[in-house]
Amino acid sequence: MSKNVNRSVSGRASAFTPDSLSVTPRHLEIGGEWVASFAITGYPREVHAGWLQPLLSYPCRLDVSLHIEPIDPVTAANRLKRQLSKLESGRRHTSEKGRLLDPMVEAATEDAYDLSARVARGEGKLYRLGLYLTVHATSEDELAEQVAAVRALAASLLLNAQPTTYRALQGWVSTLPLALDLIGMRRTFDTSALAAAFPFTSPDLPPADPTSVAAPAGVLYGFNIGSQGLVHWDRFSADNYNSVILGRSGAGKSYLVKLEALRSLYRGVEVAIIDPEDEYRRLCEAIGGTYIHLGDPAVRINPFDLPIAIRPDGRRTAPKDALTRKALFLHTVIGVLLGTELSAQQRAVLDQAITTTYSRAGITSDPRTWGRQAPLLADLASVLTATAEPIAADLGARLHPFVEGAFSAMFSGPTTTRPEGHLTVFSLRDLPDELRPIGTLLTLDTVWRRVSNPAIRRPRLITVDEAWLLMQDPAGARFLHRLAKASRKHWAGLTVATQDVGDVLGTELGKAIVANAATQILLRQAPQAIDEIVTTFNLSEGEKQFLISADKGQGLLSTGTQRVAFQALASPQENALITTDPAELATYAEHEPTTEDETFVDLGIDDDIAA
Repeated sequence: MSKNVNRSVSGRASAFTPDSLSVTPRHLEIGGEWVASFAITGYPREVHAGWLQPLLSYPCRLDVSLHIEPIDPVTAANRLKRQLSKLESGRRHTSEKGRLLDPMVEAATEDAYDLSARVARGEGKLYRLGLYLTVHATSEDELAEQVAAVRALAASLLLNAQPTTYRALQGWVSTLPLALDLIGMRRTFDTSALAAAFPFTSPDLPPADPTSVAAPAGVLYGFNIGSQGLVHWDRFSADNYNSVILGRSGAGKSYLVKLEALRSLYRGVEVAIIDPEDEYRRLCEAIGGTYIHLGDPAVRINPFDLPIAIRPDGRRTAPKDALTRKALFLHTVIGVLLGTELSAQQRAVLDQAITTTYSRAGITSDPRTWGRQAPLLADLASVLTATAEPIAADLGARLHPFVEGAFSAMFSGPTTTRPEGHLTVFSLRDLPDELRPIGTLLTLDTVWRRVSNPAIRRPRLITVDEAWLLMQDPAGARFLHRLAKASRKHWAGLTVATQDVGDVLGTELGKAIVANAATQILLRQAPQAIDEIVTTFNLSEGEKQFLISADKGQGLLSTGTQRVAFQALASPQENALITTDPAELATYAEHEPTTEDETFVDLGIDDDIAA
């Protein structure tokens, strides 16, 4: 029976034994494969964590082997003492001869003193490290190309890769998982340097549970530029669910926002978007969302609507202080409409007028009256105008353009469309510039009343594209700040996206909104704004240069202490829904069938032009 066991073991071992082995001074031919090995003899002075990761992400087969041997503390202390004696002796000899000091010797002396102090305090230990590489190829010519590429990669990492000439076999064996170092070319490392040299750390975001083998949760943003891995991030696993996206025009900001919204919908997250340029309409219509086109005469939003929620059983509920909250919100609405900060006297007069307006509509502090038809902005203007108080008359006169003038369409009646469904898009493109801040504010309030509905609990995202429109007004900025702070309590996350970095970072409220965002995404930045970005987000010089020269869709994803450079990646089907590139849109339009109605409209437009 012993013979049978030995034969079976021998048979299994032969499966891993090459058919032939040809040894040359610089490479080996193992069966039908060619390999060459290198020993690393030179290292950079300063490194960062995971700096050897590019070796593992090399596109062709490259074996990386680390041989680590701890050094006894007593032996390490004696070696450091001898090394310091040599360095000091050399420095004194140079000084006595009147020669210039060697910068390399000075740097080595400082490092030796620092390392000796840390070893003496027990803050680190010394190790001997051997780093070896083996390149694989299918032919001798391909091997020569791969050897040149690997040596160039090592040189870019400030590594000196020397071929194991006349020891090619020993070099190959040293990179096999046999724990055999037949080369013996090692370098002394301390604990921190050894930890940084560990090549299996990467700039990828850590998973929520490192021991889990399940697929990563969250949204796929794209691929990691440094490691070529995938970048997944779950905003609902962070301290808060808010996100801020900053990028110059054309950097791919809206593209990324739409990609995140679409992939969040896959996960069952309800999404509401404030769209200033009508960029989300195709996406909304393609997936059956609710599209609310502000600026259309038939679409109105009444700022006097009370936050009444409808439970699944049909019952209506509202907070106990719903009328008070609405009165305070109307102060913000009037301030944004008038484009000024209300004084204390104006607030006092306005507060009394709001109470009178609700009373005339039959709505009082009694919750049983809150289901009645809410008053309109015209009713408030009438109350203010009819008051003998000069301040009230002035406020009523300044509200005239929004009641009977050119900007009255949006406030001329009750609210027409309720934001319901998995995706709601509020388009502000056709609103006059004077109404865009108030349009953004009213849509945010409408969305917030749905988000804060206690009858429906589900994750939600509220996206404000081009948030600088609202940040320009102090009252609007304060409302956005309150929304950023309170959304987490209702299982909701606020996404603030803007291309005007100055309007966000130039105010204390804007900086507070950024500080309340656990997820921060920086896309390509203009050189004129990069210094403020560097100061606010504490970027390194390398990250600064990356943001200045980043391609479209490239950026930095920051999640607290983790920061990763990524490239946004969409499938062809997703790209067809979210792209705004005119060339791509023209290509898609050529392949879309033309209906009879569309042909009739085109003919009508041509007839009008001809006329």
